[in-house]
Amino acid sequence: MRALIQRVKRSSVTINGQVHGSIEKGLLVLLGVKQGDGEQDALYVAEKCAALRIFDDSEGKMNLSVRDVEGEVLVVSQFTLYGDTRRGNRPSYSDAAPPEIAEPLYEKYISEMKRLVGNQKVQSGMFRAMMDVELVNDGPVTVMIESKDS
Repeated sequence: MRALIQRVKRSSVTINGQVHGSIEKGLLVLLGVKQGDGEQDALYVAEKCAALRIFDDSEGKMNLSVRDVEGEVLVVSQFTLYGDTRRGNRPSYSDAAPPEIAEPLYEKYISEMKRLVGNQKVQSGMFRAMMDVELVNDGPVTVMIESKDS
């Protein structure tokens, strides 16, 4: 499982012209599920994301987590994080888990983030939907977390 995390001042996801989820200060998490991932991967990545210290403390050092700053989280499914471009110019997505495996793990990740950060502080996109994602990256700070070695 792979999470591309962006520290944001605000972010939103719109589906068919309607805002489906929006947050203020916090994390935008683009989440990809790989073939072979399981529930433990979702739990591990959620814990790492919730504990990741990428927010500034009073001295301007990145020592605080999204929990510490009482921030919010927006989770968006992103199978293209497993796009392989080593051959040719069109990415292959054969490493991405099929939807019947990926969707329950995406939902497991979201439920674990709600448990870790707070139910009202976690928003999400919609699995398999075409989405418009907007964000104001704070920093910018962007970090990748993976559950297994590549």
